[in-house]
Amino acid sequence: MNIRIIPLALSVAALAVAFPAGADPEHRAKALEIIQRDFQTRGQAGLDRLTEDGVQAICNRTGNQPPAYIAAQMNTDQMATVKFPADGVLMGNWKEGEKIAQSGRGFTWTDKPGLPVGGNCYNCHQISPKEMAFGTVGPSLYQFGKLRGNTPEMQRYVFGRIFNAKAFNLCSEMPRFGYIGALNEQQIKDLVALLLDPESPVNK
Repeated sequence: MNIRIIPLALSVAALAVAFPAGADPEHRAKALEIIQRDFQTRGQAGLDRLTEDGVQAICNRTGNQPPAYIAAQMNTDQMATVKFPADGVLMGNWKEGEKIAQSGRGFTWTDKPGLPVGGNCYNCHQISPKEMAFGTVGPSLYQFGKLRGNTPEMQRYVFGRIFNAKAFNLCSEMPRFGYIGALNEQQIKDLVALLLDPESPVNK
């Protein structure tokens, strides 16, 4: 079983969610003050990780249930951030995709900036039937391509969803891998292949 490394940013996000909509503003402000006081910049883990963007703020303050008209507009804004490959090729190598899904390395203060980052996919999803340890925060992706096909439209959907999940579900707990630069274009292509290639163990 692989040891999966959970980035510091996820811990910070969990603390922020602990003070959702309806929480006493004074308590929320105090909690954020403590977080900002106690977290120190180390390596590539800077204090900018404590800063909410507009999407995170609206989700945190509405208990992940923003008004529909706001969610619709922000979904559109997030979709505009998705950068699809210029070459039009959306599927890579599923074997490389499996390595990315297994790896949880990257973005911690001890990691050298610029090194490839893992997707840590098994931390939240069931994917390959051979993997015995997986999370259940996200839905099972086993036989994803077998059930949905691998049409150009489905490839585009999967690529976009990995790049920026909030373009599809504004308050999704899934990281915005492409948007934040955690995964590059080729890595996302390889994950698309892992989910959709008929030869991938996911679809056997």
